[in-house]
Amino acid sequence: MRKQECVAMLLAGGQGSRLGALTRNIAKPAVAFGGKYRIIDFSLSNCTNSNIHTVGVLTQYKPLLLNSYIGTGAAWDLDDAYGGVFVLPPYATEAGGQWYQGTADAIFQNVDFIDSYDPQYVLVISGDHLYKMDYSLMLDFHKQTGADLTISVMEVAWEDAGRFGILTADRDGRISKFAEKPSCPDSNLASMGIYVFNWNVLKEALIKDSFDTQSDHDFGKNVIPMLLGEGKKLYAYTFTGYWQDVGTIDSYYNTNMELLDPDSQFNIFEEDMRIFSNSNIYPPHYIGHGAAVENSLICNGSRVLGDVKSSILSFDVSIEEGASVADSILLPGASVKKGAQVFRSIVGENSTVAANSVLGNRKGREITVIGDNELAGNRQKGGAHE
Repeated sequence: MRKQECVAMLLAGGQGSRLGALTRNIAKPAVAFGGKYRIIDFSLSNCTNSNIHTVGVLTQYKPLLLNSYIGTGAAWDLDDAYGGVFVLPPYATEAGGQWYQGTADAIFQNVDFIDSYDPQYVLVISGDHLYKMDYSLMLDFHKQTGADLTISVMEVAWEDAGRFGILTADRDGRISKFAEKPSCPDSNLASMGIYVFNWNVLKEALIKDSFDTQSDHDFGKNVIPMLLGEGKKLYAYTFTGYWQDVGTIDSYYNTNMELLDPDSQFNIFEEDMRIFSNSNIYPPHYIGHGAAVENSLICNGSRVLGDVKSSILSFDVSIEEGASVADSILLPGASVKKGAQVFRSIVGENSTVAANSVLGNRKGREITVIGDNELAGNRQKGGAHE
């Protein structure tokens, strides 16, 4: 294999249990987002837009959909003859085999893959965050500072700081302190879970960590504090763009709905830093006679014969005559039958809302969630909550 300056390792094995029914059958990075995309599209597209063309995707939890979706990586221009995208699940060895035990262990189990490209730098990213970022700028900062490890950071609200890895840095960005989810944070500079390592430094640290039986084999809990304690040069790279971890139903719903706001900071229509996906195999969408669509995203393959307002329809969605959908997200293949009404709901992939039924509550703030391949909406019109 040809030597690469930088290899990206994309952690995509997370279950995302707080998303409930949406991740019952698929990993969080595979969850559909914004109609056209899946969450992993953003990290893969960032690699392409940053001219990083060798990407290892570390899968684990229910990986079938994710594996088939990534394919050869051609949709993201990652089918490079001298690099490419590689799906890297846990595997058995002569000593046995086991699941990845943590973020650091996932990289450790793939040391041979990284070594085969003999990189100088390794970029570690997550497949379940929504953001646009040019990693090459972070890599340039890493080189300029002579860092052993550079951590991408953002300022967060002080009340949220306890949810993140929090670090303290001087005016030049040199990190002096790091604490994983501290109960009493003394800084609001939060790690985004995006790292650039010198490969020789990372490899040595992973080997040391693998022998520590008390370790959680996690970057935030173990590897970063180890490097800091050894006096390695750790620097903070401040990111000022849009970044969101859609770890809950509320954040997933609200981030989707932001796409309908023309003034939203999260703009998927920008020509630069385009987001690519593997969902371009469907015919054009169809809006039928008498249908009404307002302030919505309607994706390819969808057929709309009813009314849609302030909603996101993923590809291959069907809205039949007399049906109405408002303030909702319909994932790929979802169907709303004749006369049904859907309010403030997330309808899972290939699920059906029964004819003449009501799903959700138009007056409440609660979000109704239906998982994949389900029949929902048995409450008929005229019910107390309509």
